[in-house]
Amino acid sequence: MAPILRPLAYLAVAGIVGFGGINLATRQSAIAQGSVGTPSILEFRWDGNKDFKKLYYWVSNTERTQWGEYYLVLRAKDRKAAILKLSITIPSYFNTNIDPKNVKLKYCDAGGYAKRTRCNETIPAEISLTDNGKRIDIFPTTPVPPEKAIAVVFNVSNPVNGGMFQFNALAQAPGDIPMAGYLGSWVIELTN
Repeated sequence: MAPILRPLAYLAVAGIVGFGGINLATRQSAIAQGSVGTPSILEFRWDGNKDFKKLYYWVSNTERTQWGEYYLVLRAKDRKAAILKLSITIPSYFNTNIDPKNVKLKYCDAGGYAKRTRCNETIPAEISLTDNGKRIDIFPTTPVPPEKAIAVVFNVSNPVNGGMFQFNALAQAPGDIPMAGYLGSWVIELTN
């Protein structure tokens, strides 16, 4: 190789390596930012159940005893039918009070790494807490169409005890049989 071309070749290789290093750092920061919402890294479940379906969520603050805004999202691909009634089960050890006046059902534009989830339009609905505050029942005034993403949005003081909390979504679709079906679960981790 000619003496002038050798330094140029080293610069080209260094540039490619440097560009790859920047790309890797960018990917790592994107993964770290996703930790406040639905985890996308490796997940392991002891009791692997083929019927378990993980749903997308976002929480503004995951520190215990701090106020957090919860977005429990149901994307269009998470359901196949319209919703007449939506029930969210709350774990018994999620020791905080949810005020039904602070719970809203909204149409959303579900986000991801590239964009943030936006929930602007509130869906008129009757919302109540049942089972001693461990289930949120939502009755939209008109059935919610399946082609739109929706979210249950509420502000709450995070419980004193941190850990993982599994909220389950059950929905009743229009039809002759008034039975709720399982849509999936939001597994939310709060820091200790």
